[in-house]
Amino acid sequence: MPEATNPYRALPAIDRLLADERVAPLAERHGHEAIVGISRAVLDEYRAEIDRAGEPPARPPAEAVAERAQALEPSLRRVINATGVVIHTNLGRAPLSASTIEAMAAVSEGYSNLEFDLDSGERGSRFSHLSELLSRVTGAEAGIAVNNNAAALLLALSALCTGRDVVISRGQLVEIGGGFRIPDVMRQSGARLVEVGTTNRTYLRDYAEAITDDTAALLRVHASNFRVVGFAEASPLDGLAALARERGLLLIDDLGSGALLDTRPYGLAAEPMVQDSVAAGADVTLFSGDKLLGGPQAGIAVGSADAIAAMQRHPLARAMRLDKAAIAGLAATLEHYARGDATEAIPVWRMIAAPLDRVRRRARRWARACGELGDGGDGRSMVGGGSLPGEGVE
Repeated sequence: MPEATNPYRALPAIDRLLADERVAPLAERHGHEAIVGISRAVLDEYRAEIDRAGEPPARPPAEAVAERAQALEPSLRRVINATGVVIHTNLGRAPLSASTIEAMAAVSEGYSNLEFDLDSGERGSRFSHLSELLSRVTGAEAGIAVNNNAAALLLALSALCTGRDVVISRGQLVEIGGGFRIPDVMRQSGARLVEVGTTNRTYLRDYAEAITDDTAALLRVHASNFRVVGFAEASPLDGLAALARERGLLLIDDLGSGALLDTRPYGLAAEPMVQDSVAAGADVTLFSGDKLLGGPQAGIAVGSADAIAAMQRHPLARAMRLDKAAIAGLAATLEHYARGDATEAIPVWRMIAAPLDRVRRRARRWARACGELGDGGDGRSMVGGGSLPGEGVE
């Protein structure tokens, strides 16, 4: 083949390809070896195409390298939430407050007293950093945080109910996102599921009639992402607490999202509050850290000192424990509630509490910035995060 018409000659040498203005910045961003590997693979494919078709692809090799290098970019990245859902579970759930982010960064930049008692100079427990603070904001005797609320439920059942019966209403055997089902968690814990009542109506007497010598606890699970309306009946928590005390049982209350602030002043229905669960007599109350609480991902359990201590001692507690950044971030988030500035500092509550005229002005500014593509109109946002199903925020 004459040199002038030799298609192989049209392919750039590897050094020339790496020097191309479309490729050179990629080597600085992702590393020389990674981009060299991609460049060689692209040139090999172009040679193979010449072997097959007699000519290379029309697209310049540098463009092919740049496109393939996109796979080296981090897959988890920041996005704009334009869905109208405040706590979007697919978009990272709750955004964090400035002080929460600062606390997480500060404890991650160097060493910390994660498991060291500065007063005694001896080994400490990472659980100590949150327990007192959780007590202060919820009114419970003690608390523990693990990596999500499903883990908190599994830990509670494993530590307190393994090998024994747990009584739950049929209407509360829920499935939430990702295929998470309460019956599956109960079986995994070693506790035996005892269903009572019906899907739409369960009375206190149904629980009482199911109690035997093998019963360890009554379990109430909040139907976080759906609502049963019409001909429905659910046993009140204080009634379940009284029954549990009378029969020497534990009462475990899984709130799902859970809230430390009353949602009703913001035009929403009442979301179960952690403080109310504790005050009603639940031995263990479970809720999420990254939903209405507005903090980092966590599953939180508060309740009696004995129950929480048993959970802390269980082997699963180590497998489910939070790292130092999550502990610091959760503590900073809880401090907002302790100080009383949650609605100003925590983004989730700032959005929920935002006056309608402020939201309307912001939307108009965005519409003007978008030019001809922008338009404004009234709408309703959803809280999301498995809380307040069907409820909208103006």
